[in-house]
Amino acid sequence: MQEPVTQGNSPRTVGDVMTRTVISIGRAAPFKEIVRTMEQWKISALPVVEGEGRVVGVVSEADLLPKEEFRDHTPSRIEQMRVLDALIKSGGVTADELMTAPAVTVHADATLAQAARTMAWYRIKRMPVVDDVGRLEGVVSRSDLLKVFLREDEDIAEEVRRTVVGQLFASRRHQLTVEVSQGIVTLAGTIADTSLIPVAARLARAVEGVVDVDMQLRGGGSHP
Repeated sequence: MQEPVTQGNSPRTVGDVMTRTVISIGRAAPFKEIVRTMEQWKISALPVVEGEGRVVGVVSEADLLPKEEFRDHTPSRIEQMRVLDALIKSGGVTADELMTAPAVTVHADATLAQAARTMAWYRIKRMPVVDDVGRLEGVVSRSDLLKVFLREDEDIAEEVRRTVVGQLFASRRHQLTVEVSQGIVTLAGTIADTSLIPVAARLARAVEGVVDVDMQLRGGGSHP
């Protein structure tokens, strides 16, 4: 498994982890072709593009399932009000009729955290990556975003020492220890100002690749 690309202290971006070879379809793609393409490439959603690759929508498995859901069932009038969108899609036969539009997209320079929040908000598994005019550049998935947790423990520890200990406790940096195991940061030692403990915890959690933080700091001594 490959370590995600790092860029010094800069947050990793969607462009670092996205898949650049993207399978897409046009508006006129028929239902069976869409299903066949998803099965062939083992993917759960396809960007729908037109013109010079501008993304106009996305067809996902969720958009296709109503075809099966309503195959042998005619919903009541009350049910129709509740599942109107799905009912309409159950009659779709092309990508244009089936797709969810406009597509939820992201730019390559967005951070992984920003992309993760967008995916969580819209409850989607894959998201097209587009340029400034909406042309398809790649696709980012949930698994791509999780690559940040492949970062080596020692790399995380070094960044915590530099950006947390070095900034908040510069005068006592040699009295504090930073250990990282399986992405869990343990920061231990004695500090003069215990009010900085929550700040240190927040900064440590913000370091990419951190799974959790165990603060073992205690007060002691005088302020520098």
